[in-house]
Amino acid sequence: MSGLLGPAAVRELAASVGLTPTKRWGQNFVVDANTVRRLVALAGVVPGDSVLEVGPGLGSLTLGLLEAGAGVVAVEIDAKLARLLPQTVARRLPEAASRLHVVEGDALRLESLDGVPTKLVANLPYNVAVPVVLTLCERFEVLTDGLVMVQLEVARRLTAEPGSRVYGVPSAKLAWFADAEFAGTVPAGVFWPVPNVESGLVRFTRHRPPSDVPRDRVFAVVDAAFAQRRKMLRSALASIASPPAVASALEAANVAPTARGETCTIGQFAAIAAGLSG
Repeated sequence: MSGLLGPAAVRELAASVGLTPTKRWGQNFVVDANTVRRLVALAGVVPGDSVLEVGPGLGSLTLGLLEAGAGVVAVEIDAKLARLLPQTVARRLPEAASRLHVVEGDALRLESLDGVPTKLVANLPYNVAVPVVLTLCERFEVLTDGLVMVQLEVARRLTAEPGSRVYGVPSAKLAWFADAEFAGTVPAGVFWPVPNVESGLVRFTRHRPPSDVPRDRVFAVVDAAFAQRRKMLRSALASIASPPAVASALEAANVAPTARGETCTIGQFAAIAAGLSG
């Protein structure tokens, strides 16, 4: 019999610790075992993998990752849930209990990782999904790939290509770290409580940065370029450099001064930053 959680088990676990899901921490728990197995398969998790999971909640996805043979470092901000998770695994999948390590805390403040996980697989709270993905990619180069479930709109933004109407700061910054692709949708009905939005899946694979220019300089250009989307780059970048310096950098990068941020690749942003640095 599978140790994965269904609707009744999820509600039972929540009741056992007096948990009422909160919007503050974006608590929407997966109650469908087939969805969990789909996520694990799309993430390419195989026995022996070491996985970082952020926001494991009541353990639906955690159990799926452990069932697939992975070791899991689970970072949970809710103290009650952090204490409950090892008990849940010990009861429902006892043979995998030794492969779980729970860290109680905020993923955005994480400075080190035990177990050296190489994959990020998570159902991320909607309100912090973008900063969590970008922060973890920045701090932990050991994370080589992953799959995250986020609000559908956020998934579209993270995977947008230059020229798309939803291409922006999240898309450009994630492209610095990794190749990202949209990997499908997840209906609201597989969650408890049922959110009022659909979810989307983002799969990513890390690559080398597209430039040797320091990341903070490139990201400063990205932020300035999208601060006012309607502005041409020659005007938008005036907030971080003088007009002559901007004009020179755009020319060196072979980017038209009338171009807008939403048309530029991360490589072009890096080339502009290189020009400004020079």
